[in-house]
Amino acid sequence: MTTTATQGPTGFLRINDTAPNFTAETTEGKIDFHEWIGNGWAVLFSHPKDFTPVCTTELGYLASLKDEFAKRKTKIIGLSVDPVSDHTRWASDIEETQGHKLNYPLIGDPELKIAMDMGILMKVPGGAICTLSLSFNNDGPFGTFFRYICDNGTYLAY
Repeated sequence: MTTTATQGPTGFLRINDTAPNFTAETTEGKIDFHEWIGNGWAVLFSHPKDFTPVCTTELGYLASLKDEFAKRKTKIIGLSVDPVSDHTRWASDIEETQGHKLNYPLIGDPELKIAMDMGILMKVPGGAICTLSLSFNNDGPFGTFFRYICDNGTYLAY
């Protein structure tokens, strides 16, 4: 995996920063992130682990909204620290329990390289900060993000 980015002094991506590019294995094959975005927008959302109850419901719900995102020229892609082989098993569980087949790629990031490089998962004094979602457009500028403190679920919206 390779990444390139401009980031703020804290390591967090800032609004209007260049979206990091990376190559990664997904449930739909290997992707180059910038090429995958194409001519539109992308929402990258992260979940810490496969098979967790809340993450399972969220991924199922997003699958039900894929057509709504597409109407707005927006693709969705998920990221988890588990390998793609686990994502494939999880996709079956999502379809069975949520009634929606997973219809977008999930990135496997077992070495945490993408999560750490993009500031999705960061260690800070007293815990860790997780990022729920990031949005990018086809020109590369970074749009919005939602962060929370992993230990207590407190949301920080930017």
